Amino acid sequence: MNKQAVIIGAGFGSLSCAVTLAAKGWKVTVLERQDQPGGKLQRITEQGYTFDRGPSTITMPHVFRSLYELAGAQMEDYVELYELEPRTRNIFADGHMVDLSRDKAYMREQIAAYSPHDAGRYDEFMDEAELLYRLSEKQFLNRLLLSWKDKLSPALVRDLLRVRPFLTLQSMLERYFRHPNTLAMLGRYATYVGSSPYQSPAIFAMLGHVEAKLGVYGVKGGTYKLVEGLVALARRLGVEIVTGTEVTGIAVAGGKAEGVETSRGFYPAQTVIAGGDVLSVNRMLLPEASRRTMSDRTIERYEPSLSGLVTLAGVRRKYEQLLHHTVFFPEQYEPEFRDIFDKRRPPQNPTLYVCYSGYSEPGMAPVDGSNLFILANAPYLNSGCDWARETEIYGRRITDMLKSFGIGGLEQAEVLQRYTPQNLATDTLAHRGAIYGISSNSVRQTFFRPGNRSREVQGLWYVGGTTHPGGGTPVVSLSGRLVGEHIAGEG
Repeated sequence: MNKQAVIIGAGFGSLSCAVTLAAKGWKVTVLERQDQPGGKLQRITEQGYTFDRGPSTITMPHVFRSLYELAGAQMEDYVELYELEPRTRNIFADGHMVDLSRDKAYMREQIAAYSPHDAGRYDEFMDEAELLYRLSEKQFLNRLLLSWKDKLSPALVRDLLRVRPFLTLQSMLERYFRHPNTLAMLGRYATYVGSSPYQSPAIFAMLGHVEAKLGVYGVKGGTYKLVEGLVALARRLGVEIVTGTEVTGIAVAGGKAEGVETSRGFYPAQTVIAGGDVLSVNRMLLPEASRRTMSDRTIERYEPSLSGLVTLAGVRRKYEQLLHHTVFFPEQYEPEFRDIFDKRRPPQNPTLYVCYSGYSEPGMAPVDGSNLFILANAPYLNSGCDWARETEIYGRRITDMLKSFGIGGLEQAEVLQRYTPQNLATDTLAHRGAIYGISSNSVRQTFFRPGNRSREVQGLWYVGGTTHPGGGTPVVSLSGRLVGEHIAGEG
């Protein structure tokens, strides 16, 4: 095999794949349509405020460390992580608060303030969360499922049944907890993969273990430093990263990939890795004869994940309520997901997530200021929601809700930017503006996602959140590494 690959996109999946292939002796070119690498994660700086627009909760640092080790490097020479303790502050509508911690006794004490019953079941829940993580790590996260033989292996089927795929996350949580605060705090893990706790499988309870036990981390200089570190590592290995270059088509001849057409000309390669959304790549870049198993009708059958409205606010104020990560919950949690997935409209009372990285690193904002990344869940793009109109309406609703929790003054922000699902679709070609690709609101879309290898084009591979093993920054990075290792092994 000719050890030359072209990778479409420069997000985490693409960069991880590029590093893996280059470390194994391949010549790799990465083509990114945006002006900077990073995919959905971009750095925004204005008037002394620094924001990361995109992923901000970093977990499973061993995934990133392993990429550097694969290349014979030390991650600490490129990027510095620091553990957050407490991990995340959860503020509820009834005034109670839980700071997520590795300390189980502290967790029980906080939960007992509103529910002694729930506090008494917390340790049992955490034991099951760890079991689910171990099973997921063994069977799903660290291996490709390229054939039905892989997917139906007795060991995988046995462990799949052990994670109770047909039990929803909400139903699993209700076996342990009664109080709406606990159910919302732990049910929110479904949104980490763009889904609803009332529909997604119980496997996502494992994120309770991932965060509390394995840890939540900040990145010195901002989360975008993770991108810069991988870019520097890739370039050290000889990877060519070309930005501001749009791929306009994947060339196919005789059922085999031959390279990609771009705004800068043709890049030949018998191995093409698409790091963008699998559904968008098929719809926009492949000739119809090369995507019979991913036709427009098939694409429409996939339910996209939720999206979000991001507000970046640089404010000359400090807020005592905020940690690095803070979540504000509405009085009722379920209506948010009915609004998003059933009514396909911005929620009337959304959960609000605020990342204030200046809490950990004062240099991210002026001395007397706060750099706030505010995320409110939103529906994927649909004909009933016009973001030219909704942005102001929903944005004002978010500002009013934050004010009710004591986070006021956003009207006087020195920096105020909003980033909509339409912006996300335009910038990254995310199918229907969905953040995580497809939702995990069903067993099929959770455990049997679109495959990493094209079924019709030899030499075409997929990495990223829409494909196996799923969404979330470390998991997307795993997809890139797994595909890179497999390709290099075949070569």
